[in-house]
Amino acid sequence: MIWTILDQYTPTDWTFLMVLSLASLFALTVLTGTLSDMVCSPFVVSYDSIDHCIQFECPLVTAQMDRWKINLMNFILYEFIISNITIIGWHGFYVILDQYLYPDDTTMSAWICLLIGYPLYFPLMYCQYYFEKFNLKYELWAVFSENFPQFHRNIIHALAFASCLFVWRGFWVLYDTYLRIFEIYYETYLLISLLSFGFLSIIQTFSSMNGPLKTIEDNFRCLNHRLSSLIIFVKRSVAIQSNFDLGKQMKLLNDNKQFKKSLELFDKHKKNNIETFSSLIITQALKACAHLEDFQRAETIYHLISSRIKDDLYILASLIHLYMQCGDVARAESLFDTATTKTLSMYGAMMKGYIKNNQANKAIDLFNEIKNPNEVIIMVLFNACAQLGTIEALNLTKKVSKEIPKSFHLNPRLITSLLDALMQLGHVVDAHLLFSRSQNKVLPMYGAMMKGYIKNNMANKTIDLFNEIKHPDEIVTILLFNACAQLRTPQALELAKTVSKKMPECFYSNIRIPTSLFNALIKCGDCSSAEILFVKMRKSVEAYGNLMNGFNHDNNPSKTLDLFNQMKHNGINANIIIYLCVIKALSQIGDYELCQSIVKEIPHCFLVDHKIQSALIDMWGKTGSVDQAKQIFEKILEPNHIGYTAMINCYGLNGMGIQSIELYRKMPQQLIDEVAYVSVLNACSHSGLVDEARSIFRNIEIKTESIYATMIDCLSRAYCFREAQELIEEYERLNSPVIVMYMALLSGARNEKNSDLSQNIYDRMKNLFPQMTNPLISAAVLLANVYASSGDIDKASDIRIQLNKSGLKKKIGLTWTVTNGEIYQFRAHDQSHPRSDEIYVELEKISKELTQHGHEYDSSWITRSLNQDETVASVLCGHSEKLAIAWNFVANPNTTRIQLTKNLRVCGDCHRATKLIAAIRQCEIIVRDANRIHHFYTNGQCSCSDYF
Repeated sequence: MIWTILDQYTPTDWTFLMVLSLASLFALTVLTGTLSDMVCSPFVVSYDSIDHCIQFECPLVTAQMDRWKINLMNFILYEFIISNITIIGWHGFYVILDQYLYPDDTTMSAWICLLIGYPLYFPLMYCQYYFEKFNLKYELWAVFSENFPQFHRNIIHALAFASCLFVWRGFWVLYDTYLRIFEIYYETYLLISLLSFGFLSIIQTFSSMNGPLKTIEDNFRCLNHRLSSLIIFVKRSVAIQSNFDLGKQMKLLNDNKQFKKSLELFDKHKKNNIETFSSLIITQALKACAHLEDFQRAETIYHLISSRIKDDLYILASLIHLYMQCGDVARAESLFDTATTKTLSMYGAMMKGYIKNNQANKAIDLFNEIKNPNEVIIMVLFNACAQLGTIEALNLTKKVSKEIPKSFHLNPRLITSLLDALMQLGHVVDAHLLFSRSQNKVLPMYGAMMKGYIKNNMANKTIDLFNEIKHPDEIVTILLFNACAQLRTPQALELAKTVSKKMPECFYSNIRIPTSLFNALIKCGDCSSAEILFVKMRKSVEAYGNLMNGFNHDNNPSKTLDLFNQMKHNGINANIIIYLCVIKALSQIGDYELCQSIVKEIPHCFLVDHKIQSALIDMWGKTGSVDQAKQIFEKILEPNHIGYTAMINCYGLNGMGIQSIELYRKMPQQLIDEVAYVSVLNACSHSGLVDEARSIFRNIEIKTESIYATMIDCLSRAYCFREAQELIEEYERLNSPVIVMYMALLSGARNEKNSDLSQNIYDRMKNLFPQMTNPLISAAVLLANVYASSGDIDKASDIRIQLNKSGLKKKIGLTWTVTNGEIYQFRAHDQSHPRSDEIYVELEKISKELTQHGHEYDSSWITRSLNQDETVASVLCGHSEKLAIAWNFVANPNTTRIQLTKNLRVCGDCHRATKLIAAIRQCEIIVRDANRIHHFYTNGQCSCSDYF
């Protein structure tokens, strides 16, 4: 009990503990004249020591005192005073060893204790006779013996105390590390205890600190006494398994995260009188309930022990922790407020609970009430500051870190929490200095730094730290994969793969590791490797969501839908993330019927969520179903900025610029952000509303790169090239050139068939952006189109030949369409479809119909020389969008609606041909290209009014 009180209420500063322990040694010497009680008094109280005090003239006890006074003094002195003094001495030295002798390597700490203790123990045990003989011969202690008769004996006792301290601590730590597991199996534990007791009884009978016993008779009398004690011990142990043992077993199970087994053990013994259960048992049961969030079972325990709560501070702290874990903050606060005595454990439970329930400010308020916080409280404070993330939290973190005792800085856990707080609060430099000065760097400290670097977008430094670690654990490995995911570079991908091959197989049992690796592979663009890993992984909603997101990012929406169907087949319920991924995939495919069939499966509870509603507005907009998007938007009582922006963009994509502007005007000013500005300007651009765009642009206070680029695109489409170039110059006065702005300018020049301007823009792009290969390829293709459209086929062919010689390839044009619930993909002159022959027959039929209705194929959209077996019609009829249209008529000859999605801008010839096909076949055709949605009506008109 005294030991526990010291643990709870005394500081852990080593100087304080050392002074307290040395003071106890001095007090013991003053009271008894000897240090012999330091060796055994905390554990075995000796009642004959009072006569020893009389013999050596102890000032508190004299021979002239009445015997009853001597007996009373003996009882008080040794039962209370001496025992407590010696416990204080033991506790201080023991805690110092715990803190500073390899605190993170218990095995090393234990063996060092044994290596120090035994060399002291054996000479004292077996060589005292030779020491005495040596002393008599050479009179080493003569001076001290005359003046201080107890001096040399106290030296021996001090050494004996040191040997016991080191040896007992060594075995105790080894027991805690390697043998506590036997406490679960009571019979095994009892057997070990009996054997140990018997062995020690025999050993202690035949030897002692004062040498061998005098006679064989004394030996056997003592042995008989010890064996009698052993028999009593056996009877008591076999008769009942004590509450203490039950509590220890539950604690061990909880420490090993076997909370269900801990509660099963509790339930097994609950049929006994629960009122007799110790605080340890109750607190461990409540701890298990807290981790399992089993509030119902906890309530049952609460009612059974309600009479003990106010008087037992340990149970009270456990209940507070339980309620906080289960999210019942009000009840935890009620218990805490009504407690007459508030311990640090209770404060700690409240502070941790506030952090768990995202109320870090309340945790900080509680900290300010504590006069003498211990290391645990300060760690929790740093965690609260990290969560709060404010300037005030940063200032408090710095203030407290400067005020805490220096000894606290030797606690790796405290330093870890401080590093985490500094990193989360953005003070990377301070965290780096603290980390570099720390001599004992443990893995959690590396983890805090790595996590902080990722938080502060410095993933490269996370990787540098990882390379310093010889034996990374699971957490550090997860952080490395997260850093690779953030970098998204080929080098990061290669590192993630290398580490995954080298890490132990057991790491894969932790679902977080394959999940983080999986995420890194997807973010780095290696969906094929991610898919292989996914097959091996334990399937979870999170894993499905990550892979779906990867497929969407990789423009492979059909695989996302396949995964969704696989989830349904496996009986895994989708969450909001899954539905957002599915809606994103549907918006990429852009087919009305497919969207409608899957949206019907989304539960109503998700359909009222703002994120889902905004995603659906975006999906219906990209499907060309403006009315559907409008219905959802109008049902939202208070749309947020995402909802407004999605609807504005929906109008813009479908050529309804006026409606976009009207909704933008209605949008609350505080909700308007960069995305809203870009969306409304883009709507103006595709509807030719240049004056309205100018007005909106002038009123934007902070113009970003995206806003400038969209306005330049709007001006270029309207052939306002001078004004567009002036905007580029204005932007570049304070910023670096941006290739997107020049691409917008070049695209406008292409529409006007202005070859001189196009060439000038292209030359400037090559000078400004020589390393940007892909955009320059697209620019070269645009330039070739300009020359071809202006009749300069030779110049266009030269550009194409140069591209081919360079080995660079332009982006392949692809078109997707859905027929009878199946997704089909086409590329130019594609013959991979199983019904390809039928498609080309239908295509020939469509071509004849077009010719009969006056369509002339526009050769300006061909930028290469024709082969001998090719004609202008055959080349242009082979475009992917025409193949997709033909397939729709093959699959459904009488269809009245066709929907296509193309990854590039639709060419002029396909645009004119599709208008005519819609009129000839009386079939509405909706085509979404890279820029907008074209609604080809049965009257032969397009919603874009040829402004594309």
